[in-house]
Amino acid sequence: MLLKLVIILPFIFIFFNLRIFLKLNRKQKVLKAKKSTTFNKKNFNNWMNLTKKERYNLSKQDSVNYMDRRKLLLDEIRNEYKKISRENSEKNIKRK
Repeated sequence: MLLKLVIILPFIFIFFNLRIFLKLNRKQKVLKAKKSTTFNKKNFNNWMNLTKKERYNLSKQDSVNYMDRRKLLLDEIRNEYKKISRENSEKNIKRK
């Protein structure tokens, strides 16, 4: 029993330390990846000098940003429409 405990405890300790280390390593990679640049005609060569994976990740990130902005805009439009339709319905009720 004691031998099993002596063997299991170091493995558990190593496992938790490795897990913490990997979490920190992932966070650092994410922080480095947040370097954002905008590309246009003037810096087209910079875009072409990126690797295929970097270009893919940038276009994917742009797509996600576009979808987020689109969702926000659609929510604003829906809220505005609801507000206008409520006002119109209240006016119709008052007229009757």
